[in-house]
Amino acid sequence: MAKWEELEKKYFMGTFKRVPGVFVKGKGARLWDENDKKYLDFVAGWAVDSLGHCHPVVVEAITKQAQTLIQTSNQFYTIPQLQLAELLVENSCLDKVFFGNSGVEATEGAVKLARRYGKLKLNGAYEVITTLNSFHGRTLAMTAATGQAKFQEPYLPLPIGFVNVEYNNIEAIKVATTNQTCAVMLEPVQAEGGVNMPGDNYLKEVRAWCDQQGILLILDEIQTGIGRVGTLFAYEHYGVEPDIMALAKGLGGGMPIGAIMAKNEASVFVPGDHGSTFGGNPVACAAAYATLKFIIEHDIAGNAKNVGDYFMVGLKKLKQKYPFIADVRGLGLLLAMEFSSNIAQSVLLDCLEMGLLVNQLKPNTLRFIPPLIISNGEVDEAVDILDKALAAVAH
Repeated sequence: MAKWEELEKKYFMGTFKRVPGVFVKGKGARLWDENDKKYLDFVAGWAVDSLGHCHPVVVEAITKQAQTLIQTSNQFYTIPQLQLAELLVENSCLDKVFFGNSGVEATEGAVKLARRYGKLKLNGAYEVITTLNSFHGRTLAMTAATGQAKFQEPYLPLPIGFVNVEYNNIEAIKVATTNQTCAVMLEPVQAEGGVNMPGDNYLKEVRAWCDQQGILLILDEIQTGIGRVGTLFAYEHYGVEPDIMALAKGLGGGMPIGAIMAKNEASVFVPGDHGSTFGGNPVACAAAYATLKFIIEHDIAGNAKNVGDYFMVGLKKLKQKYPFIADVRGLGLLLAMEFSSNIAQSVLLDCLEMGLLVNQLKPNTLRFIPPLIISNGEVDEAVDILDKALAAVAH
């Protein structure tokens, strides 16, 4: 471990506050470190490993495609890209898709698409309303879209064109809307900002307002999409349809891929308006196609709902047992535990010692984003470790 820490310190830019652990192997919901210690993984590559580590269908798709064709560029047609596009469109409310390499490329592209729409159809309107405590990525533009001062302040002045308003407040969106507004961009559940849940009618109210004003609704489903919240996409759970949607994370089963999806009316890009050298490359698309097809055919979203509900029961029992747990919340397998004081790091390290990986969102908040294929038994194991870690903190 010390060797790798020293190498990182010497050669790698200090952008990550890493948790101790050098992992060398993964299978299902388990990881093994360099000393062959086994861990139950409730981080899943930050909600990326939707089918767990090295799922056979994903490994087979990557291997077969890598042995056949790796890259040609988007100058030419490739079959995995078009197969994935068809599968996404036929299983969503959207009509067109564009592939990039990451979540931030998806949100950045979604905003570009909305601005192009504003230019063509809204007299040049270009502003996008987003919400406080949101997270949309780390490019300069998406840092401006992300309504968190801690991400914005190091990079001031930020690009113009974004208005951050209070989440779960339709009146704030209405007040912020002007003749320069082309879109509202929201996460259905604010994942990185604390697993913050929308009010029962919030998304429907925003959809109605966008319709009334003739502006676009962009849903950032980078973390909520591809089965994580118990439906294939979170918009289905909340009964709204976006004009534009951003996807990434769980789509590739571990491989880097992002996607912009749009309804026909909002799909206003023409050749030259947008592009990507690596986006939609055959290997990433083959992995994503295999992942998405498996998720759909085996109702993995249903597993996420059922096991997530079971997990929530366990978390609520811990809340009853430990008064310093202020809240547990979430949907499907996107869950959080908030404490009344800043003990999240201590709980995380105790869990790590006992073989459970969890994610710290804030000094007082942990997030649980395991693979979507986990079982009730693995949840029981996680809750048991959490119980012991919380007991240690309590004393």
